[in-house]
Amino acid sequence: MSIHNKGLAAAIRRSALFVKKGGEGMKKLGKQVWGWALYDWANSAFATTVMAGFFPIFFKQYWSVGADVNTSTAQLGFANAIASLIVAAMAPLLGAIADRGSAKKRLLLLFAYLGVLMTASLFFVQQGQWLWAVFVYSMGIIGFSGANIFYDSLLPGVAKKDNIDYISSLGFSLGYLGGGVLFLINVLMTLYPKVFGLADAGEAVRWSFLTVALWWGGFTLFTLFWVEEEKKAVESRSVMQSIREGGRQFVETFHEIRHLKTIFLFLLAYWFYIDGVDTIVRMAVDYGLSLGFVSNDLIIALLIVQFVGFPAALLFGKLGQSWGVRKSIFLGIGIYMLITLWGVMMESKQEFYILAGAIGLAQGGIQALSRSFYSRLIPADKPAEYYGFYNMLGKFAAILGPALMGSVGLLVRRLLMPPTPTAEQVETVGRIASRWGIGSLLLLFLIGGVLLYFVDEEKGKQEALCLAGGEGAQAKERVA
Repeated sequence: MSIHNKGLAAAIRRSALFVKKGGEGMKKLGKQVWGWALYDWANSAFATTVMAGFFPIFFKQYWSVGADVNTSTAQLGFANAIASLIVAAMAPLLGAIADRGSAKKRLLLLFAYLGVLMTASLFFVQQGQWLWAVFVYSMGIIGFSGANIFYDSLLPGVAKKDNIDYISSLGFSLGYLGGGVLFLINVLMTLYPKVFGLADAGEAVRWSFLTVALWWGGFTLFTLFWVEEEKKAVESRSVMQSIREGGRQFVETFHEIRHLKTIFLFLLAYWFYIDGVDTIVRMAVDYGLSLGFVSNDLIIALLIVQFVGFPAALLFGKLGQSWGVRKSIFLGIGIYMLITLWGVMMESKQEFYILAGAIGLAQGGIQALSRSFYSRLIPADKPAEYYGFYNMLGKFAAILGPALMGSVGLLVRRLLMPPTPTAEQVETVGRIASRWGIGSLLLLFLIGGVLLYFVDEEKGKQEALCLAGGEGAQAKERVA
């Protein structure tokens, strides 16, 4: 074993103690922290049951019934991409309005309950109405993603500087656990519908959308009542004034980032590799269906992701602290590259289960550590501005992947499909096209990893200190 590998093994052993001792640390957290973290518990039900779980299955088998697998994959991929594009375009404006007053919590609630309403509305979309399903689903994503902008922005107000990484990891961990608990209940509803007084699995799925709405809306009340947002002195400004001032602030931050080359390079790297992560989250079940796996197999895989992800998010966070954040992000990217390659070649449901465990191991860690690494590069006196930009790019990071996956699948299908195919040829070509579609995501991880390699953390710290020191344009010229 090399010295490098020994260091990693030692770091993993030290990190395991973090999970064991986690309960003792959690006892010291205040009500405000729990109110913030429980929003992740609440909204992860949408991410798990709806986005990753039942919506792709129901879309293919119920709302898009009769369409070939590649067409329905493209429809779902473009729906995800369009919704993410809308949120990304709105993010700077929303952040500007919130930053100019004490509106973060109110805007969180506005978007959260938009998502709750849209999730409940899925219950009423009838068979074959794929366009309505896409519209309601896209509006739900806008509510979900928009609320997350303000959820993230509340973190500095509820956490202290010395425990912000831990609190951030706690949110991710509770998200996995909360999403997994409700998803398990929803799965039992589909497996044993009679026990729950339901006619069949299809009705159980529709009722599951309502349970997600109730779960999300109900636990969000803890955030409403327990999280206290800091009141700012400039409450009298109008919305239009807030928009104009926020717009100017965004332009200034963008110009600063252009001079802070390390931040710019990291954000570009992050945009590529997190796009691959988000696409796998949203499209994995659809891909499994395209390969001919039955829905129950895919549901089990999603449960594995959730319950592995709960301790792994905390474990990965501690690994970053003891082994190095940048190294740990590289480890996460490497795991996802292996997942993508194996996914292209897999044949059995047992392989899908193994890949689900690998995703659960890396997913929360790469998200939490990316946010922590970014905090080391930005000026200490401007965290809100720079995290607003970070969140905007995070929303853009669910556009390219789904569109790439859907487009590549359709292109390969068109190139390989005979003029008058048999039923067997249609099925075979469809599966080949799906494999090419998922394989295309390898490009995103590869580009993101290469760009991250050139990110110099020490240089980034110096650039941030130089800008924060108030040296103005001369400082910018020196770090350029």
